[in-house]
Amino acid sequence: MAATLFHITLFFLLFSIVQSRLYTLPQPIIQLPHLPHLFSVADYGAIGDGLHYDTAAIQATIDACHSAGGGQIRFPPGTYLTATVYIKSGVYLVVEEGAKILGGTKLEDYPEESRRWYVLLAENATDVGITGGGVIDGHGMKFVKRFEEAKNVMVSWNETGACLGDECRPRLVGFLGCRNVRVWNIRLNEPAYWCLHLVGCNNTSIHDVSIYGDFNTPNNDGIDIEDSNNTVITRCSISTGDDSICPKTSNGPLYNLTVTNCWLRSRSSAIKLGSGSFYDFKGLVFDNITIDDSHRGLGMQIRDGGDVSDVTFSNMNIKTRYYEPVLWWGRAEPIYITTCPRDSNSKEGSISNIRFINISATSENGVFLSGSKAGLLSNLRFQNVNFTYRRWTNFPDDLVDYRPGCRGLVKHSPAGMIMEHIDGLELENVNMRWSGVIQNKRWNNPLDFLPSTVNNISFLNFQSGSDSVREIRAPREGSIV
Repeated sequence: MAATLFHITLFFLLFSIVQSRLYTLPQPIIQLPHLPHLFSVADYGAIGDGLHYDTAAIQATIDACHSAGGGQIRFPPGTYLTATVYIKSGVYLVVEEGAKILGGTKLEDYPEESRRWYVLLAENATDVGITGGGVIDGHGMKFVKRFEEAKNVMVSWNETGACLGDECRPRLVGFLGCRNVRVWNIRLNEPAYWCLHLVGCNNTSIHDVSIYGDFNTPNNDGIDIEDSNNTVITRCSISTGDDSICPKTSNGPLYNLTVTNCWLRSRSSAIKLGSGSFYDFKGLVFDNITIDDSHRGLGMQIRDGGDVSDVTFSNMNIKTRYYEPVLWWGRAEPIYITTCPRDSNSKEGSISNIRFINISATSENGVFLSGSKAGLLSNLRFQNVNFTYRRWTNFPDDLVDYRPGCRGLVKHSPAGMIMEHIDGLELENVNMRWSGVIQNKRWNNPLDFLPSTVNNISFLNFQSGSDSVREIRAPREGSIV
């Protein structure tokens, strides 16, 4: 518990520091849309003591608001324990400062179908939102079966048969098949599983949201954008054990996602496309983002045959480090772009027209760019990018991580940039520096490629060097120094 409190305190301290750096422009005044009706859950019998369930009162308030044509629903200060409640069209939840919606921890608190296990759920709704400055809490620590320093062992409700594997836990907030969604000025804390989930949504705005998930808890993703189009995420701060922002495609394509002015921290990947990737991703922009102390910075895990094109990462500061190497995906890569079939029944997707512009990274490992025979990486461009490589943890550095599926964990010497199955790579004004004493003599190789699989590379003002590397080795076949 002391460790958890420490991490929460550290998160909000870092959040305040990042806000002071990122939000240099005057902030807009955030107002609710003009809504004709105002309701309060207290008027419908909500107690707000955190002990008695307020589910019926909250749902009755939502139903009344929806029947009246929509409006705002106030949650005055208090703690509102609840099972799943269903947000309906035209309804905006206003969780005031000092108010908390607290998710239940019992299986009977959630619907029969596991796909609908959320504390707050909107399905096929239009013009819905959540705001107010308060907290929505998933009670995540109650789902820890055993606390472990490397990775917590979690409760799984798979014995019900409603879902399989060890990820059978409720999510926090879900919008499924919704239009005109707005989530802003709210704190989402301690999800037991994914935190904020968009599925098949169109026209979504998420801004000024802070998300905190326990750093040792798996699968507590920050924001999962699935099969959703025309999404804007800005001025958000996310610290989670698993992926912070995770676009994926399961039943349809994902177009036009813009993420700006955010601070991210993850024990897995701060930004990750996939690994669910059955349909295409196109037109994604990530700009002015700080990634701090993450296991992986920018990631693509394309495993199911979908194609990725026209993605820009720009104006970023990235810091990545090693964590436990087997239990968590990731090898401290600042940039990790991969496509390969998940299994023998999977197709190979391609990745093309990806730009990395004005990026500075400090990391314990290099960049990993790996396509596959029928799923090439093509037209990748790095412009004005500075990499600083140094070690400050004691985890092993001689593994490449292809997971999920593919080749798993593979022995391989580290390099500034590892390349496989690429057709078209431009590096302009790219600088690699090795900082401090490098104890491992293998860790001094700027560029390493798999022979006969990498074509059409161009360099303009590419530089590499070291501050005080004491040991130098001859390059292996396929290496460039």
